[in-house]
Amino acid sequence: MTFEPLTDELERIGKEIVDSAYRVHKELGPGLLESVYEECMIYDLRRKGLKVDVQVYLPIQFDGQVLKQNKLRIDMVVEDQVVVENKAVVEMNPLYEAQTLTYLRLGKMRLGYLINYNVTLIKNGIKRFVI
Repeated sequence: MTFEPLTDELERIGKEIVDSAYRVHKELGPGLLESVYEECMIYDLRRKGLKVDVQVYLPIQFDGQVLKQNKLRIDMVVEDQVVVENKAVVEMNPLYEAQTLTYLRLGKMRLGYLINYNVTLIKNGIKRFVI
């Protein structure tokens, strides 16, 4: 199976997200609550002129129906195209990767980031997903 390369626009948005994560982590360091990092990321991305939707409910569609018991919520969707899932945990769990991939597939998006701010070096806390 082969995929089309990401568009230049998606790559640009992704670069802005990673740059913001570095900026936020450099300023705040590890050890704070996830909500603090998320709020700072939202501010920084919007400051750059990007559209950021927060705590976006994601409908589950099955058999032509939108199921009502939906509890899926994406931390951030940037420019209606990129999923950002924020964490501030001691140890990453494979469930977080599955969560990010679920959001990408159900949201019909191709690019996503799972960012754990509770690391000494932020480069070790950023995982990029392309589907």
